[in-house]
Amino acid sequence: MRFIQGQDRTQTHLFPISLDQSIARDNEVRLIDLFVDSLDLNDFGFKVDFDENGRPAYRPSDLLKLYIYGYLNRTRSSRGLEKECKRNIEVMWLLKCLSPDHNTISNFRRDNPKAIKKVFRKTVQLAKYFNLIGGKMLAGDSTKLRAQNSKKHNFNQKKIDRHLAYIENKLSEYEKALAESDGDKKKIIEEEISKQTDRKKEYQNIESQIKQTGQPQISTSDPDSRQMIIRNNITEVAYNVQTTVDSDNNIPIDNKVTNANDSKAMGNMLQRAKSILRSNQFTALYDKGYHTGSEFAVADRLGIETIVAIPRVAAQAPNPQYNVENFKYNKEEDYYTCPQNQQLKSNGRWHQARTYQFKRYTTKACGNCEVKDQCSKAVCGKAIQRSEHQDLIEINKQRVNQNQSYYKRRQAIVEHPYGTIKRQWGFDHIMTKKGIARASADVGLIMTAYNLRRLINIIGLKTLLKWAILQLSCFLEFMVLLKLKMSQIRTSILFPNKRIFNFYVCLKPLYLRLN
Repeated sequence: MRFIQGQDRTQTHLFPISLDQSIARDNEVRLIDLFVDSLDLNDFGFKVDFDENGRPAYRPSDLLKLYIYGYLNRTRSSRGLEKECKRNIEVMWLLKCLSPDHNTISNFRRDNPKAIKKVFRKTVQLAKYFNLIGGKMLAGDSTKLRAQNSKKHNFNQKKIDRHLAYIENKLSEYEKALAESDGDKKKIIEEEISKQTDRKKEYQNIESQIKQTGQPQISTSDPDSRQMIIRNNITEVAYNVQTTVDSDNNIPIDNKVTNANDSKAMGNMLQRAKSILRSNQFTALYDKGYHTGSEFAVADRLGIETIVAIPRVAAQAPNPQYNVENFKYNKEEDYYTCPQNQQLKSNGRWHQARTYQFKRYTTKACGNCEVKDQCSKAVCGKAIQRSEHQDLIEINKQRVNQNQSYYKRRQAIVEHPYGTIKRQWGFDHIMTKKGIARASADVGLIMTAYNLRRLINIIGLKTLLKWAILQLSCFLEFMVLLKLKMSQIRTSILFPNKRIFNFYVCLKPLYLRLN
């Protein structure tokens, strides 16, 4: 049987092809190159640290190209990217055969979270340019990405108390055994006592940090990460990434890395969306985790219409007919009417909860009511708390009931990027350590890669390449004109008139001869 034969590895070719000829004209690596070259990175604030008398630094544009290529091809680690620089012909072409070491690559991502965020913003602007962002309906949600911090190295007061109690029991056992032992056995027990004493000091130091900072928990490897519920009762030490996605083509327009839950996130994300779109004429869809009265107040102040899923009422009556939603509120006279036609009134006093104020409504009729056992388990009878934001909560409820078809689209819009990023690409964790800023850089590169991939899939690589070539030529032309203009301004400042200029020309040779 005959087989296709490869070429001899030692054979010298008469006409070797160039590196540029080995990369196809429609290869997406060319788009990455043109996209980064079209950006004015000087205004982005990329940090470049190097000694004046030492080795020159790598250009930020080269390292940014490397990272975008890596994230688009599911390679995020600095060591993995270092390997690609030496064996991947596409990366060789992209970086012109440069091969930075993994520390240089890692430090670039670590030191430039804000600049990377601006690169992501450019992808959003590019999507706007091609009319892929409608700006009429947005969906917001969050996803948890595991941090580089195990549960073992995450502590709260309860966990520390449990460890300290265990150590105290161990120490008491060792002390009893020490009194009854001698020789080599005694030395082994003394070493164990010393080991447990050192562990006790470590836990006490962590306990003092919790008390000083006032934080409910502390992570020792990645200090900003927090233990969070991923689903049901499963928890992980993670970051919570808030995302705002446009409904037209499922393109994220904003993202923010946090270490808190969703309850206080909606207002800030809406404010950022309004700033990005420069409009408040859109509808925002959120799930029940964002159902918070103070956040509805922020949305109302911004003039943005929200549709937020309604969570189940925590306090349920023994008989569902007597749940709070079945009590009618009279806004003009400020009282509730129960299903038994009794009025629950307030004394007008505002009570302070942790994050909001509320009024309390009760009635003395509960004491003699025949259905009291069906209405409330409390000894004093039914009591209703009405939040200061209750009117806005009721308006949201009306919107949800009137726009069921709108809300059903929320999951399909906002979960689309998460499905691609976490399930298809495998980016279910944060690559960086030591803080939320570095985690933001990692997420910024993920979202940049996602938007570019989405643009390639929707518009097509050829169209994007044409745009990038045009954009780059316009940028270069602009820089030439800017340089010419700056030289004219410099000349006008130094030489306000021709006479002074001619005088300077005459004196210059004399000045050079004397010096």
